[in-house]
Amino acid sequence: MTVLRVEGLTVRHASGARAVRGAGFTVDAGEALGIVGESGAGKTALALALTGLLPEGAHAAGSVRLRGEELLGRTDAELSRVRGKDLAMVFQDPLSALSPVRTVGDQIAEAVRIHSAASRPAARARAADLLGLVGVPDAARRARSYPHELSGGMRQRVMIAMAVANDPAVIVADEPTASLDPCVQARVLDVLRAAREATGAAIVLISHDLGVVGGFADRVLVMRAGEVVEAGEVEQVYRRPRTPYASGLLRSWPRAGDVRVSRPRTGRPVVLQVDGLVRRYPRPRGVLARRRTGEVRAVDGVSFDVREGETLALVGGSGSGKTTTLMEILRLSRPQEGRVTVFGHDTSALRPAQRKALRKDVQVVFQDPYASLNPRMRVSDIIAEPLTTHRVPIGGRVEALLALVGLEPGHARRYPHALSGGQRQRVALARALALEPRLLLLDEPLSALDAVVRADVLKVLEGLRERLGLACLFVTHDLALIGGFADRVAVMHKGRVVELGPVADVYAAPAHPYTRTLLDAIPWPSPVRDRRPRFLPLGDPSDLEPAVLPLGCRFRAPCPSYAALTSDDRQLCEDHDPMPRALGADHSAACHHPLVSAAAQQRERAEP
Repeated sequence: MTVLRVEGLTVRHASGARAVRGAGFTVDAGEALGIVGESGAGKTALALALTGLLPEGAHAAGSVRLRGEELLGRTDAELSRVRGKDLAMVFQDPLSALSPVRTVGDQIAEAVRIHSAASRPAARARAADLLGLVGVPDAARRARSYPHELSGGMRQRVMIAMAVANDPAVIVADEPTASLDPCVQARVLDVLRAAREATGAAIVLISHDLGVVGGFADRVLVMRAGEVVEAGEVEQVYRRPRTPYASGLLRSWPRAGDVRVSRPRTGRPVVLQVDGLVRRYPRPRGVLARRRTGEVRAVDGVSFDVREGETLALVGGSGSGKTTTLMEILRLSRPQEGRVTVFGHDTSALRPAQRKALRKDVQVVFQDPYASLNPRMRVSDIIAEPLTTHRVPIGGRVEALLALVGLEPGHARRYPHALSGGQRQRVALARALALEPRLLLLDEPLSALDAVVRADVLKVLEGLRERLGLACLFVTHDLALIGGFADRVAVMHKGRVVELGPVADVYAAPAHPYTRTLLDAIPWPSPVRDRRPRFLPLGDPSDLEPAVLPLGCRFRAPCPSYAALTSDDRQLCEDHDPMPRALGADHSAACHHPLVSAAAQQRERAEP
C-alpha cells in the first residue's frame, strides 16, 4: 500500500532559485527509498518540503500526499499535528536538533505526550522502552543523560527513538550517518532497520553516501540540480545505471578492490617521528568543574613515523585519539610525555624563532573549511595571508595556487560563504600549500563532501604529492576513502595504535579484531556485497569512557573474538594490556590473539 505519493514537487527559494524541479515518486509501507546526489542536488530541500520545514521565504508547489491526504498548503499548526505522529524526521546533526538543557528521556517523553493522552510517568516509561528498542544499553539510566553526555552514535539513536515514538507511517532520515565512523554507522543503520520492522514505517533515506544507500534501500532516486534523473530498484541502478550522471556518480565512489600498493620506504628520509606520545586531560566534576576525578587518556603511548613522499592514514572510530594526536604534532612544542621529531628537530627543544621557521614546512587542512576560513576575508587574502606572515613575495602565487587546486581566477574575489563545500576545502588546501610545505596534516578533510567532490579533491592531493614530494598524515574514519590513497595505515582505538602496516597488507589480512570490524563495516556501493555477514563489535566501542578504561585489553568487551577464546586465553586478555607484536617487515598489531599470524601472512605473500 502506498503511504507517500509525491507529484510535480517544486521548491523555490526567496531568491528565485529552484532547489527542486518537478520531483515525483511513491513509497509503500515498510519500504526504504534512498535519495542520492551530489551537494546542491536538492536532496535536503526535498526532505524539508515533505515535512513542511522549509526556511522562511521558500515555497513548495505540487502535491505531497500522506495516506491520501494532501500536506502542501496546510498551516504550520495543522502540520504540527502530523509531524512526529504520522510523519517523522531524523536530522543530520542530532546535537543541534536536541535541546542541550533537557535530558534525552524528557525529550522523547514530550514527543509521546504531544500526540497521545499518556501521563507523564507513562511517557517516561515509554521513552525508556524506546531507547531499549534502538539498542541503547542501560536505557533507564541513559534516559536521564543530557545530549552532550552521549556519543554521536548514541545521540543519533535518541533521534531515531523520538522518530518512532508514535508509530509513524513515514520516517524521513536526512544524512543520519554523516561523519560517523563505520562501526557506529553500521549500528545506526541496523537500528533504522529494526525500527522499520517494529513499526512497519516506510523510510526515505537521504544521503550522499552511495554505500549507505546501497546496503539499506530497496529503491533509489538519483537527483541532479533539483531533478530526478534516474529511479529504480537499487540493485538495478547500481549495476546498470542508465544515465551518464548516475554512472559517473557510482564510478567516483571507491571500490572494495581499490587498494594502493605501498612504495619502498628504504632510502627515503624520515619527515615525522612520533615516539610514545601521551596526552591526558583531567576529568572535571561538579558545576564549576573545580574538582578532578581521574583523567582522560586521549593519546596513550602512540608511536609511528612518516617518510618523504609517503602518506600515513591515521584511522579509527570517534574518540580514538586521532585528532588529538594530530594537534599534538601541530603544536610543535614539548608533549606531556614522549617525543615528536619533525625534519630531525625535537619539538621539545625548539626556540620560538625555530618553531615559526618550521611551521613553513608543516601545514594543516582542517575538517570544516567554513570554520577555519575567515568569513570577512576574500579568497585571495586568505591564500596570501601565510605568505605575508612569513614575508614571502606574493607575486602571482595566489592565481597559481588557485589553478593548482582546480579553481578559477574569479574565485579569488569571492568570500567563503559564496563557495560550495568542495570549493572551500580547495581554498583551505591552497592556503596550506602556499608556503610549499614538506609535511601536510589533514584532519578529516573530506568527511562532509559528496562522492564527486571527494574524488576531485583526492585527485588534486595525489597530483600535488607526486609533483611536490609531499609527506601527508591523513586523519580519517573512512577506510574506504584512504584505501587507494594512503601508503600505510595506523589504526587507533582508545588512544593506542592497535595495528600499523602497509595498506595492502592490512586491508587484505587485518590482524587486530578492531581493524577487521572497521573494514567489515565499510558501506561499499554494492547492494550484494553490503548485505554480507559482518564481523561487528559487540556494542559501540566508543561508549566506554576513557577515564574508566579496564585492565588488560581495552577492546575485549566489544571484541567479537573474545567470547570464543578458551578460559586461559580470555584470562590473558583480562590481565595484560597487549603490546605491538611484529607480523611482518612493516606490519604490527597489539593483540594477544591476532587474526592473522606472521607465518600465515608470509604464506599469503608467497602465493601467486
